[in-house]
Amino acid sequence: MIKFLNRFEEWITIALVILLAIVLTLATIELGWEILQGIISPPIGILDQTEILDLFALFLLVLIGIELLDTIKAYLEEHVIHEEVILVAALIAVARKVIVLDVKKTDPLVIIGIAAIIAAVAMAYWIIKRMHQTRKE
Repeated sequence: MIKFLNRFEEWITIALVILLAIVLTLATIELGWEILQGIISPPIGILDQTEILDLFALFLLVLIGIELLDTIKAYLEEHVIHEEVILVAALIAVARKVIVLDVKKTDPLVIIGIAAIIAAVAMAYWIIKRMHQTRKE
């Protein structure tokens, strides 16, 4: 039974890698298309601030997907989840939120909450890095 469950888990993980690769491919194509649209639409070669922020958000979304793919890949190879990779993906996700955030229209409590999330994830990342350095010594 354990052998079956291990095999099942491996197949599910492979399916996730394939699906995530498809999503990343489509998101990258979408990013390229949006950049092309922004460049060729009048005024040609000029992007406004909103378009640039939207492109950054999409770019960071692709980066988050790459980090998730890296996490799944590491799990497939080593059967271990790397906390650092997950925390980096979380930091990128929060950075994406901050970049697209309209501060003028956002409740101050939401901004404080995002700041708390940034501090917590950064602290967790620092602790994990510190633990790994201590183990190496």
